[in-house]
Amino acid sequence: MPESIASAHEGLTYNSRRPDIAIPEYGRVVHELITHCVTIEDREERTKCATAIVSVMRTLVPGSKEMVDHEEKLWGHLHVMSNWQLDIDGPFPPPAKPEEDPGPERLTYTQLSKRPSFYGRIVEELIAKAKAMPEGEERNALSMMIANLLKRQYLTWNKGAVEDPLIRAQLREMSEGALDVPAEVELVSSSEILKSKRKTTNNFRNNRGGKRKR
Repeated sequence: MPESIASAHEGLTYNSRRPDIAIPEYGRVVHELITHCVTIEDREERTKCATAIVSVMRTLVPGSKEMVDHEEKLWGHLHVMSNWQLDIDGPFPPPAKPEEDPGPERLTYTQLSKRPSFYGRIVEELIAKAKAMPEGEERNALSMMIANLLKRQYLTWNKGAVEDPLIRAQLREMSEGALDVPAEVELVSSSEILKSKRKTTNNFRNNRGGKRKR
């Protein structure tokens, strides 16, 4: 390699050897201008320089004017690119540093119930009504009805069979232990529920596929 070309090659500065820039959209020149601005000793002159840099930033990001609070965002980006070292009399306060910014408040999701989604809200209302009743035959009858409803809903939205102990356990959990069905009491049979389910499905398909008589 000729000496003149080698010397030119050695004098080149590659971006890969330069420090990373905070916001690449503005380019390295803007970052270098900000670095120079930080070194200006006079506060008034430093503020004028920062204002000029923001003007340049505004032209480099054409869509910035369409942004909400675009001026505040530009001045915020200026402070970010200076690594919060720019002490000026700007129109907006510097944004919080990452370590100082707590971020958005964590969303709290209210636990509405312990019921599986396929049971529906009517089950909750029936359970609340049964819990409010005094103990006795009427409350036991309503608990039995709710257990059978749970079983029907379970088999309607889930494939396969379900054991009665699971339904009883879910009734106890959803009622916070207030309602129960004795183990010796049989719930409606799964075969009867599935048979009724198939009959309803077939009727629906026949009604959709049938032709009207004229």
